Amino acid sequence: MTTVLLYLVVMLLVGAVVFLLAAVVFGRGEELEPLPPGTSPTRLPAQDITGADVAQVRFQIVLRGYKMSEVDWVLHRLGGELDSARERIAVLERRCADAGLVVEQAAGDER
Repeated sequence: MTTVLLYLVVMLLVGAVVFLLAAVVFGRGEELEPLPPGTSPTRLPAQDITGADVAQVRFQIVLRGYKMSEVDWVLHRLGGELDSARERIAVLERRCADAGLVVEQAAGDER
């Protein structure tokens, strides 16, 4: 029985020494200051997101996968960019169609 208690005390001392040594070597466990609410370390350009920008996106890994708020933010941004691009395409197509009608009308007036 005394031997078991002696082993237990030695193991606790060795564990304490290893813990203290690791704390000295690797720091005291200070954390970075938290990000302000609503912000994310995931980055995308403010406008004109390219395929290369999307390929470079990295998310924080948490216990059950990626941080959902960051993934949701990126999907929201990409959805907005797609909607904006489609809007611009529709406007340009209308302008081209209108210009085509004007050209046809001008050609008809010359005849």
